[in-house]
Amino acid sequence: MFYMKKTFEIRMKRYIAETLGTFCLIFSGTGAIIINQHTGGTLGHIGICIVFGLIVTAMIYTFGSVSGTHINPAVTICFWVAGLFPAKEILPYIISQVIGAFTASALLMLMFPENEGLGGTYPSGSNGQSFVLEVVLMFMLMLTILFTTQGSKEVQQLAGWAIGGVVLLGALFAGQISGASMNPVRSLSPAFFSGNMSSLWVYLTAPTIGALLATFTWRAMKEVK
Repeated sequence: MFYMKKTFEIRMKRYIAETLGTFCLIFSGTGAIIINQHTGGTLGHIGICIVFGLIVTAMIYTFGSVSGTHINPAVTICFWVAGLFPAKEILPYIISQVIGAFTASALLMLMFPENEGLGGTYPSGSNGQSFVLEVVLMFMLMLTILFTTQGSKEVQQLAGWAIGGVVLLGALFAGQISGASMNPVRSLSPAFFSGNMSSLWVYLTAPTIGALLATFTWRAMKEVK
């Protein structure tokens, strides 16, 4: 009985960590976009990118020891594909991430009801262009996640900065074209609450495909080692 209670507590802490981590990511990142629009561009594109990079870094060091800080359904799925995560935890993790993201977008909608997009991601060009960008961006991000979190202890200590840095990098050069989502739930929650579902399929599929390609690449290179 004690063992079962302890196991339940550990699992609940992981789910709470994923909920809080995803909430902070969506609230800070999409919130930065909304506030930038609300204040006439005081943050600017670079400022928004920095916010995304910093919040990802902060959440990794905050909740990494509790849940691994996936805060991204594509990452959760790919950790399972990589053999680093149990299948039974996939759905609870994704549900936790959705709850965190939806709570953040709901709160932002209450705070800024006049904002139409709620910090969502929408292609500035064609869907195909943004699809390719999102695949490549997530490929880069997932490669960084796997090689740093599964590297030596010295490399693992720098994982948060490396991963946050790639998020910042992707947002800097691709953000104004695709929105640099790299995270299905990051795009899903503002799209749901704003009612703008146009091109949502791009942001649900492309990051997952990119992450899977990175996982297969990591596995192949890991075997070579």
